[in-house]
Amino acid sequence: MNMPVNLPANLPVNTPVNTPASAAPQRRLKIAVLNRIFRPSGGGAERYSIALVEQLAQRHELHVFAQHIEHAWPGVHYHRIPAPLQRPRWINQLWFATATWWATRRGFDVVHSHENTWHGQVQTVHVLPIKHNLLHARQGWRRALRWLKIATSVRLLVYLALEWARYAPRAGRVIVPTSASLHTIMAQTYPHTQAAMQIVTPGVDALHVAPSAAEKASARAQLGLPAQGSCILFVANDYRKKGLETLLQALLLLPPQCYLAVVGNAAQIAGFQDEVAKLGLSGRIFFLGALDAVHVAYRAADCLAHPTLEDTFAMVVLEALAHGLPVVVSAARYCGIAALLTHELDALILENPRDVTALAQALQRLLFDTTLQSTLRQRGGHFAKGYLWPEVARKQELIYLSVAQAQ
Repeated sequence: MNMPVNLPANLPVNTPVNTPASAAPQRRLKIAVLNRIFRPSGGGAERYSIALVEQLAQRHELHVFAQHIEHAWPGVHYHRIPAPLQRPRWINQLWFATATWWATRRGFDVVHSHENTWHGQVQTVHVLPIKHNLLHARQGWRRALRWLKIATSVRLLVYLALEWARYAPRAGRVIVPTSASLHTIMAQTYPHTQAAMQIVTPGVDALHVAPSAAEKASARAQLGLPAQGSCILFVANDYRKKGLETLLQALLLLPPQCYLAVVGNAAQIAGFQDEVAKLGLSGRIFFLGALDAVHVAYRAADCLAHPTLEDTFAMVVLEALAHGLPVVVSAARYCGIAALLTHELDALILENPRDVTALAQALQRLLFDTTLQSTLRQRGGHFAKGYLWPEVARKQELIYLSVAQAQ
């Protein structure tokens, strides 16, 4: 008989989970993973889900339930959930929750949801709670007005109802925030979840050797970027929330040989093209759209800029560090990973992501201060080494095992 595995409460974010051989999983679990979009170009949350599935597919039977699937991995079973009505989004979210509940209500040892659903013993949280976004820091008449807005909006009522059910106390349920900062906000917003939470951060597949000049030139040619000049990389699916407006303004303060490569949701490009033209930056901004293989962009770049206004962790920062890129990133109150980084050793920390001058000065240092570059590359790689996917997946596996054995 397998003995239950109990994870220690409040395990530090980057602590590897090591267990003796006698405690290693002896049982092959049948696991359902719920994620509406399951493709590498979908974003950080999607890449997180995909990486865990790939890591654990050899040891367990993984079933993916999604509406959009662009992924194939040996041993993984894919189940496409229809999307009869993509808009409004709240109806599709409710439909996806209902359809996946029906499809996974029996026959699985563990149901793991990355979505706002009421079912699933494991609930991974990638974004700030809706309740927090709606009500945080609102008092008195402002709070009353917000509740009035909620009460008169079917959309908000459905989202909040799904979220309330998702985090409702339930025996055996584990809630998995992806950063310590998100853990804190979850505990403040839904206090009863604190005992059920275990942090599992994003990870990286490997540490990458800095590219040679020829490899960098090849990557730039592949992406259609200029061979000469200093390339600043920006990766996001929500350009505005992740700080592209400030970054465009900062580019005006940098030498003309500096240019910006923007990777992410192609639907966002049109909204920024007029702004780029008005600023006179058309020849210095390169919109690359979503890439299935973002590592090509990391090889082409000289640094990463992530002046985000809101990010619970920022997987892109971790990936950039693993590729040896110097990084400037918003402070911890804006970006979860920054709480784990040391300013001027692991990365440059931007106290105010809307401060154009400070961002430009940080980028100037990243691109032209060779001593700083060397320090950040060495320390950044050491930091990323503590977040390799095999260790991250092992912690997730122990959560699965504890959930399955508790039933």
